[in-house]
Amino acid sequence: MQKQKIKFLPLLLIMVMALTAVGCGTKISSGHRGVFYATFGSGTEFGTIYPEGFNWHLPWNRMIVYKIQLQERKENLTVLSSDGATIRMDVSILYRPNVTKLDSLQVEIGQNYYDVKVAPTIRGIARGIAGRYKPEEIYSTKREQMNEEIEQGLREAMAPNHIEITNVLIRDITIPEEISRAINFKLTADQEAQRMKFTIAKERLEADRKRIEARGIADFQKIVSAGITQSLLKWKGIEATLEIAKSNNTKVVIIGSGKAGLPIILGGDVGK
Repeated sequence: MQKQKIKFLPLLLIMVMALTAVGCGTKISSGHRGVFYATFGSGTEFGTIYPEGFNWHLPWNRMIVYKIQLQERKENLTVLSSDGATIRMDVSILYRPNVTKLDSLQVEIGQNYYDVKVAPTIRGIARGIAGRYKPEEIYSTKREQMNEEIEQGLREAMAPNHIEITNVLIRDITIPEEISRAINFKLTADQEAQRMKFTIAKERLEADRKRIEARGIADFQKIVSAGITQSLLKWKGIEATLEIAKSNNTKVVIIGSGKAGLPIILGGDVGK
């Protein structure tokens, strides 16, 4: 029996050492970093951010692990416009902790930093900014501008708290039904007014074109009329008579007996 106890003693020691080794370290996964905390020492260790992999420490100390990858949280915000209308916005926030300041973040806020700091801050910023705009501006014309203002305000507010805001995106906006109908009616009316302005401008251009064309025709007729004389008309008549006289069917030409002294041409069947 004594020999059996001695035989299993090394195995027991190995098991104890293995369990002790597991308790003497913390595995930090990919995309994470660690902050060391000494239970019986000075507490949070400043100046060293621990990398990925297995990091050894005594069992009574611990490693506080932070995810440093980009993260997304969605918020459903309720804000009031400048005229008191209730607006609902679905917003996505992309954020992560400042890797070089994880020790300060741990001491000042902790691992639950989003719920403690980011979420309430963006609600206050969104309400303050939305209160400067009318519902139709929030819904359409000023949406991008308001988005940029919220993002900039949140980024500036979180920087001293060691939190990086990379993007804020307003995904959807819901306004009261009666305001939505009024906005759609106004947009339709504006589009119709723009269409009428285009039509009027087009007709005005067409009228100007016709007026210029008529003026050109009138000027042409005036120039032509000034250049036509009785002598020219007689000369053109003589030229036409000569051409006709060359025809095989022309038999009789009476000179000087027509109107204005032009020749009279009789056909080949005159004597019949």
